[in-house]
Amino acid sequence: MMELKTPLTLPAVIICAVLFELVETVPPLDPYKVLGVSKSASQAEIKKVYKRLAKEWHPDKNKNPEAEDMFIRITKSYEILSNEEKRSNYDRYGQTDDTQPHMHHGDHPFQDHFYFDESFFHFPFNAKDGKDFADRKYMLHFNRYVSDIVPDSFKRPYLIKITSDWCFSCIHIEPVWKESVQELEPLGVGIGVVDVGYERRLANHLGAHRTPSILGVINGKVTFFHYAVVRQHLRQFVEDLLPQRLVEKVTDRNNHQFLSSWHEINKPHVLLFDQVPIVPLLYKLTAFAYKDYVQFGYVDQGLTETVNLLRQFNINTYAPTMLVFKENTDKPADIIQAKGIKKTIIDEFISNNKFLLAPRLANQKVFDELCPVKQFHRRRKYCVLLITSEEESFDVGNKAFLSMASTNTNEALRFAYVYQRQQQPLCDALLRNRDSGLPQVVILERRNAAGKVLYKPVLSVWNGSENDKHRLREELQRLQKDPSILNHDAILPELNNEFASMFLIRWVFTAYDYLTEIIDDLLHNNWRDMMPLLSLMFSALFILFGTVVIQAFSDSSEEKPAKPKPKEASKTENGSPSSTSVSSRPPKKNFVEVTELTDITYMSNLVKLRPGHTNVVLVLTDASKNILLSKFAKEVYSFTGSLTLHFSFLNVDKHSEWMDTLLEFAQDGMQIDADEDESGNRKVDYNGYVLALNGHKRYLCLFKPVYTGEDRDKSEEEADTRARSRSRSSSRDEHYHQSRKGPSRSRSTTLQIHHKLDRLGLWMERLIEGTLPRYYVPAWPGLDKITVTK
Repeated sequence: MMELKTPLTLPAVIICAVLFELVETVPPLDPYKVLGVSKSASQAEIKKVYKRLAKEWHPDKNKNPEAEDMFIRITKSYEILSNEEKRSNYDRYGQTDDTQPHMHHGDHPFQDHFYFDESFFHFPFNAKDGKDFADRKYMLHFNRYVSDIVPDSFKRPYLIKITSDWCFSCIHIEPVWKESVQELEPLGVGIGVVDVGYERRLANHLGAHRTPSILGVINGKVTFFHYAVVRQHLRQFVEDLLPQRLVEKVTDRNNHQFLSSWHEINKPHVLLFDQVPIVPLLYKLTAFAYKDYVQFGYVDQGLTETVNLLRQFNINTYAPTMLVFKENTDKPADIIQAKGIKKTIIDEFISNNKFLLAPRLANQKVFDELCPVKQFHRRRKYCVLLITSEEESFDVGNKAFLSMASTNTNEALRFAYVYQRQQQPLCDALLRNRDSGLPQVVILERRNAAGKVLYKPVLSVWNGSENDKHRLREELQRLQKDPSILNHDAILPELNNEFASMFLIRWVFTAYDYLTEIIDDLLHNNWRDMMPLLSLMFSALFILFGTVVIQAFSDSSEEKPAKPKPKEASKTENGSPSSTSVSSRPPKKNFVEVTELTDITYMSNLVKLRPGHTNVVLVLTDASKNILLSKFAKEVYSFTGSLTLHFSFLNVDKHSEWMDTLLEFAQDGMQIDADEDESGNRKVDYNGYVLALNGHKRYLCLFKPVYTGEDRDKSEEEADTRARSRSRSSSRDEHYHQSRKGPSRSRSTTLQIHHKLDRLGLWMERLIEGTLPRYYVPAWPGLDKITVTK
């Protein structure tokens, strides 16, 4: 073994020596020479040169074999010179990461090259085709956006990311973006990516002036995402894009009203039974995609108000269940039940039940889908049309026609009906000179999109009798064998839209959503996008109210102004505050906006609070609510001019567990005093506490009430004593004392509560200055759980 070791050691030593010599002969990196800048160059000059060289030597654009190595040296040089500490270290000692004197055991001599690869792992040139994960599959250009994305946004929302090749901030959001895409795309959300470097026209069209940006598109309308790029925030953003009235909550009280509205709205109804308290996002997206065909409802199985519904339809509570109801509200027409229902299954289920068994032709869109134009001989579709009216005298014939439609199994036949008064031009074209006041049945086939049809009247009058049904069945059997029995032709006009009267309601809902978006943009200071709209609004206001303002000034100019009183004039001359004085603070409001912190406002007022904003929360009870709110408004009124402060109150009677959970993270630092109740449990009186909550950085500042009203209570007690001493008799005096014990105690308690916030103004000044101690929490506890009152 010793003889074999010697000849192997010598070549190894020689190879190591050669490699060491090669490493030592590698010239050191000079960042100034690589970038071609002087040692006195500013950061702006270095950044400008780096951008130019990086574009020139990018491996995807430069086919030179040395382009990749040169690009690495350029990037490494910029990394050194852009960092003041690294640049100073190089200027003094000539050391970079490549020339560090100490190399730990196991370090690779080309470690810096691999370090660059790890730092720029998500950079575009690492992908095979020059684009990363999102760019390869979801890249958008202007023509595709206009022709495909905008029309499709009326069926599903789109989430679009604005990025570029040289956006370093885009690298940080890439992992969250990938997770969100993998979660939302299977649910039915459209995904798109716009590269500003290649699609500047589309970026300007969307109003995206910076990278990275994320926006949503729904119904052709663009909405920007303003919050931190977190997976939960992106999911909530998609839910906020959807209209709020897509799905109706259904319980035992309103289920009959919900299902029986099929005749009025001319749509089937779908009920989803599930155990979660909120409507799943997949179901909301499905409701948005099929909102023109189906009415959607949701049943929470965990509520006591839905027990009868579960029993009536025999619902399995261990798996989500979907039921579709048509004309029969007591029995579902179709049902699916499975754990983890996929979108493809739901889409197929809804597509097969888009129409009622005998729907009303209420507009041209329904007519085109129910009775399509003939394309091939084997794909003929025939429409069995009942021309009737909505009077009660026609109910017997209408129900008989519906019963025939419910037994139909031939896919080539579609049953439908029209109201003659609503669709008079269509009925005149089919009935011609026949009596148009009686219900009649017509079989027709559409031949072209211009309105040409072939048809045959079956009966002169449809009464719904057994003879009428038998005659209609015979005609349908003959039609299957000989289509030439349709021996009449006509040109049908376009149908009237019977739901056009609903336009005003839809317009109100659209205006509400639009105003909500405007307020959201104003709150987030998206002024560049809002300037045209604001200019239009102010112009309209000037035109509408200009005459009134001019008239008011003309009336006031005719009257002589009253002379100011001497006292008021002297006060103004002495330098007292006046209307013309200039204040350094923002203008204050004449009221204090205080909202209650509940599970509904919890996300917007705390969790999603913008960076730099703070919510000042007053803790109170039902008994002290009016007293503390009045005192709280007086103490914080002088601070309402700040745009970063929000004011709320929390009812500790409902959310005492939330307070206990929140303050557990800082009990030692706060030294909160607690009493013990009769059972020995620790009990804290949070009445009068004030919390300054920073939702973005997750910390809080605490104000503990300090009672300062001792002297005032003593003076009132002395006044009560003097009043009692002036009583006329001792007996009356004793009776007076007996009757005043209760009110005196309640008055002292009220004063004690009132004085809890005496030092809140000083605490608010320290909060503005940033000198208060901060207590950080790992995560905000949920506020949905309400403490049960014992």
